[in-house]
Amino acid sequence: MITAQNLSKAYGKTTALQEVSLTIQAGELFGLIGPDGAGKTTLLRILGTLLLPDAGTAFLDGKPVVESYRAIRRAIGYMPGTFSLYQDLTVEENLHFFATIFGTSIAENYELIRDIYVQLEPFKNRRAGQLSGGMKQKLALCCALIHRPRILLLDEPTTGVDPVSREEFWAMLQRLKSHGITMLVSTPYMDEASLCDRVALMRDGQVLSTGSPQSLIEAFDRPLLAVQADDTYRMLTDLRQFESTYSAFAFGHAVHLSLKAPVWPELVQSYLLNLKHTGVSVTPIAPSIEDVFIHAE
Repeated sequence: MITAQNLSKAYGKTTALQEVSLTIQAGELFGLIGPDGAGKTTLLRILGTLLLPDAGTAFLDGKPVVESYRAIRRAIGYMPGTFSLYQDLTVEENLHFFATIFGTSIAENYELIRDIYVQLEPFKNRRAGQLSGGMKQKLALCCALIHRPRILLLDEPTTGVDPVSREEFWAMLQRLKSHGITMLVSTPYMDEASLCDRVALMRDGQVLSTGSPQSLIEAFDRPLLAVQADDTYRMLTDLRQFESTYSAFAFGHAVHLSLKAPVWPELVQSYLLNLKHTGVSVTPIAPSIEDVFIHAE
């Protein structure tokens, strides 16, 4: 349903995308996972026909994005990273406006947005600018869906909203899969990767790896320990000097220590105790998608 082949894009001397290639199947919920500056927004804007690539090609539903941009714009729903609806219009007026643009009506496609709109209906006469962050995102999603698109492009839809609204939003996306809509979602939140069918890990304009979250985790082949001590910063510095260390990164109050080869946790503990650390604990752990991302090359 979506194919990108060696897409590249630069803004002056800043490279935003470097030969990015992806294939997304019909009906998939696919995630672009990476920090700010990874190239996620640029990729979505190219696929959404809002930017021209410097090199490479892309196809949506078999149509080239550059030559067939008019047809593609009618087939996609696009939700940008910043709230871009008309803030002086009410909830209902915004929905009616976008439905009219696509020659449809709220009633015609109500079944598709019903689960989302039922939460907005009590506020249908409230101006969009007066909604909470979570309600704004729900309204933006309704407006992106009102013409029943085949493909949905969502640029960091849960950034800046509360945890409950984040959870509700992803639950809505899961329900939309039953309608056969292909969804491409970008997010900087690693925990949201597990909610996707497949993901692409992105950094510095490049795709580091792709696959299902579980397959990427299973491919992580280094022993991993969670290490804690009273002085986390000094412990991190010392662990990076440990002879068997492959990498050590802070994760909250712990340090995730990946090793070049299996090492008894007691050996790591003894190493830290010899350096006068206190409150030391060392526990073998399974990797998370964040561990996978940190070690991706």
